[in-house]
Amino acid sequence: MEKLRIDKWLWAARFYKTRALANEAVAGGHVHVDGSRVKPSREIKVGDRLAINKSPYTFEISIVALAAKRGSASLAQGLYEESEDSRQRREALQAQQRIEKAANPAPSKRPDKRDRRRIIRFVNKNQ
Repeated sequence: MEKLRIDKWLWAARFYKTRALANEAVAGGHVHVDGSRVKPSREIKVGDRLAINKSPYTFEISIVALAAKRGSASLAQGLYEESEDSRQRREALQAQQRIEKAANPAPSKRPDKRDRRRIIRFVNKNQ
């Protein structure tokens, strides 16, 4: 296999759960091949460089192998190679998100009727 549709490869490489989601992402401009926006039917080959924007993360990868069928996660990781710069940016963003989540803990319980009324009063007062 020399060439494969980009949406099919993104699905097989486990960047998207379904081929339809991969198709939407490519059509929406979230995937670029060698720096240019492409259509879902674009055929890719080994050596192409992809930029995949899955908010808030951006993956910059190069294609190492092609696969038309979706396999295990370990096989999917062998289909591409992420650049070191991209990996460092992504890990830094993950660390920042962990710190932000620790600084703003989730409430221990859902608001009850009295709390909801207070929230509504507070929101209406500030408008």
